[in-house]
Amino acid sequence: MDDAKLKSIIEKHDRDPANLLAILMDIQKEERWLPKETLKALAAEMNLPLARVYALATFFAAFSLKPRGKHLCTVCMGTACHVRGAPRLVDHIQREFDVLAGNTTADMKLTLETVNCVGACALGPLVIVDGEYHGNMNAGKMDRVLKPIKQE
Repeated sequence: MDDAKLKSIIEKHDRDPANLLAILMDIQKEERWLPKETLKALAAEMNLPLARVYALATFFAAFSLKPRGKHLCTVCMGTACHVRGAPRLVDHIQREFDVLAGNTTADMKLTLETVNCVGACALGPLVIVDGEYHGNMNAGKMDRVLKPIKQE
């Protein structure tokens, strides 16, 4: 992230250290992850210890310290989703996109993540693609949801 964009995000939040979480969220929204150099620049710009910035960046599972793809596919692995076939969905996506869970495709098109529970157990197995929830998923439905991404 260039310095001007970072400063713009910081100013948007009044340079207030109490808004550090919101600043990190805006950086990730812009970059799709939190680059090390950007976190260092943020700490320096706000006159904060780098450890404080990293403490927030590593505490919340929503933040990523490694590059993410253009699209984010998250599979719920909570108990209800698990027993209804979530592991098979993960296997299917891994094969279709040649990516392991927790990683990003080589072309930076898709990041596949798993989470413990999203609290939508009645919809299991549940997959979230770019923030859109897809319940009662199976391989066929998954192919339809991911087809536009695959064809990009």
